[in-house]
Amino acid sequence: MTTNSVSRIATLVSLSLLATVSVAPAVRSQSVQIPTATAEQAADSANLKSVGFLSLKGGQKLMGEATQAISGGNYSLAVKKFKESRQVFNQLSNFYQQLGGSFAGVDNRIADGLRKKALDAAQMRDEATYQLALAHRAQNQPELSVPLLVQIIRSQNPTRELGKKSYAQLVELGFAETAYPRKPK
Repeated sequence: MTTNSVSRIATLVSLSLLATVSVAPAVRSQSVQIPTATAEQAADSANLKSVGFLSLKGGQKLMGEATQAISGGNYSLAVKKFKESRQVFNQLSNFYQQLGGSFAGVDNRIADGLRKKALDAAQMRDEATYQLALAHRAQNQPELSVPLLVQIIRSQNPTRELGKKSYAQLVELGFAETAYPRKPK
């Protein structure tokens, strides 16, 4: 190695160290300041579960808006609202399930409570999905109804009420042929 190349390497290392040292204090000195909430703001955030869209009541509100849209004959708005409510319930179910899994074996009381909330949200998701499938049928779009109805049956099982109703829709659409439950001979 020549003296010139050693000198260049030393210069590059020095510049690299200088850059690291000059940036590091700035990064360390940054702090996150969390604003203190007023009592009114705290009450508003506590109401997330009652009025926010990422809540069971928020999803139910969207379903109510969809039902009103159907009553007014506005099926495209109803489809939009049913899709939104379905998404809210699906996210809630997933979040509750994931959070509950974090508490499994740590605090089973919390894990069980979150598991129940996940099941409740999944039930509402399937109800929103069923209503969405019916709205698609009303718009003469059975090709959009079939996958939704199949999803419900997979989630609910064909032995549960919503699963039976979904399968009956598939029979009416001609996608399935054999009625369930079968009539005794």
